[in-house]
Amino acid sequence: MPDTITLPPASQENAGSLAGHLLIATPVVQGTCFDHSVIYLCAHNESGAMGIIVNYPVNNIHLDDILKQLHITGDGPPCCLPVHFGGPVEANRGFVVHSADYTCGESMVAGGGIAVTASLAILQALAAGKGPAQGMLVLGYAGWAPRQLETEIEGGSWIVVPASPQLLFDTDNQTKWNVALSTLGIDMGHYSPQVGHA
Repeated sequence: MPDTITLPPASQENAGSLAGHLLIATPVVQGTCFDHSVIYLCAHNESGAMGIIVNYPVNNIHLDDILKQLHITGDGPPCCLPVHFGGPVEANRGFVVHSADYTCGESMVAGGGIAVTASLAILQALAAGKGPAQGMLVLGYAGWAPRQLETEIEGGSWIVVPASPQLLFDTDNQTKWNVALSTLGIDMGHYSPQVGHA
């Protein structure tokens, strides 16, 4: 995980920004790395969009192993933050999606009690037992060029729903996709890309 990666501050988000929302994959993207994905959109403005998949756990990588690799030690309890595949772009980049009870200078808070931090500071805080109450470490992210995400939404690839800490951190990964859809009362078995999408 690099020292930092630049995330656009919330002040740069425009009035129509979807930052802080979830993108729910529809059957249009079936067969891709986004199949049944739930993506937390942490940035969305005229420059494009950036999101992090929050329901693809990585079972063979553990946070303690990453801390050891980065020579980060602390006197806090063992870190048990889950590790996820965040997307196909820069898979060596690490981000922590977490509850907003913890923030630092590099944190980006899009609202709704959820923050994203991409610096070693949060890993050091976790090792010291001073990190956020809830969170996940994600490797990689999904990115969209200007207007690309809007075009994909209009084409029926994504359904937009509000994000919540409960959905991100308290919902089982296997059911996140269905639970997110249920917030809008959508049955994907009857989904048509021509109707019913955001």
